[in-house]
This record gives sequence, C-alpha cells and structure tokens, in this order.
Amino acid sequence: MFEPHGPKRLSDIVTGDKTWFSFFIIPPERLNRMWVDGQRDRPVVLRPGFQSRKRMFTVFFNYRGSLAVDILPQDNTMTATYYVQDVLSQVKSAINEQRSKVSTSKTLFLHDNAGPHKARATNQSLRELGIQVLPHTAYSPDLAPYDFWLLRILKDKLAGRKFHRIQDLAKAVNSELLTIPEEDYQGMFQKRQIRVKRCIESHGEYFEGL
Repeated sequence: MFEPHGPKRLSDIVTGDKTWFSFFIIPPERLNRMWVDGQRDRPVVLRPGFQSRKRMFTVFFNYRGSLAVDILPQDNTMTATYYVQDVLSQVKSAINEQRSKVSTSKTLFLHDNAGPHKARATNQSLRELGIQVLPHTAYSPDLAPYDFWLLRILKDKLAGRKFHRIQDLAKAVNSELLTIPEEDYQGMFQKRQIRVKRCIESHGEYFEGL
C-alpha cells in the first residue's frame, strides 16, 4: 500500500493516542543507573503514588509534526462523545489548516482499538469527514507510533521536572513537541513501515531486533 508507487502516502497518515502525564515524572530506570562503590548505599528513587496528581493528554501528529494536543478536564472520563466533539474537532481543524498549504489527497487515520476509538459515533464522524481509518492489530503498541516512539521521547524530556499547575505542564508538553525536528517525524513513519513488514513476515509471531 505504501510502496514508492503505491496508492497511499505516509505523509497522509494522522496518528495519535492518549496517556497520563504526572505533574512529576520519575526518570525511567535506564536514566537512573549510576556507579556506586561499596561504601555507599544505592540512592532510593521514589515513585509517585496512586494518588499523585496527573492529567490525561491526547496528542495527534503526522509526517510534519504535532497537530493537536487535548487535555481532558479534571475528573472527566474519555468517552466517545468527548473524543468526537473535543479531540477530533481539533484534529480536523489542524488538518484543514495544513491542507491549505500542502497538497494532501486523502487523510489516513491511525488510532488503536480503545473503546472511544471504535464507537459508532466516532466511526460515523470520521466517515462524514471523508477520513479513512487504517486497520490496527489489537494489543500491538509496537506498531503504534505514539506508543513506541513519541510517548517515550516526551516522558524522557519531562522526567525529573516538577509542575505545580496544569498550564505549566501543558506548556512543557507543547514546547517539547516543537523541539522534535520534522525529519524525526518522517523517519519514525519510515521505521513503522519496517515494523509492519517484519510483523507480516513473521505471521504475527514475536520477534526481536527493532
């Protein structure tokens, strides 16, 4: 489908997902490694408790970079109605703005199989917008660009920083998205093609080396 002379283009894909961002993100284990001699105890790394402050962010992006960032209001739940009326409306506006500058034949939408994404209202809204949804294999975060690439970048960049207001956390997320070069976004979509091909070649079985 996405071969050089195929009917689809990687630049037409719009993808994204939601995740929780804590007001204080503990650096991942690989960033906490350090040498200690026999005279010192290993430093204790405290992890945020269940009640630590956090908010749900939804980030969508394409070949050129970030398109939309939505923050779920506190104490709200991500439903199909919210996804359609608040999240997809932002994505639609961003797509339309880019289309006025870049020739995009057709938008290809890639999101996972979460409940709000599969809901009838969501599918109907995407059809009305003329957006084709790409298939995504269930339980395959290693094929979702947000999961295997962008989320890790954002949490690494925000690790160790404390935020007291949601405005500051939101500003930091948006700022870090803007620091990612366009070439990195493009390279990520190319890497996803390699992952998909490897998955097809292995008939969906587990493999290493990515």
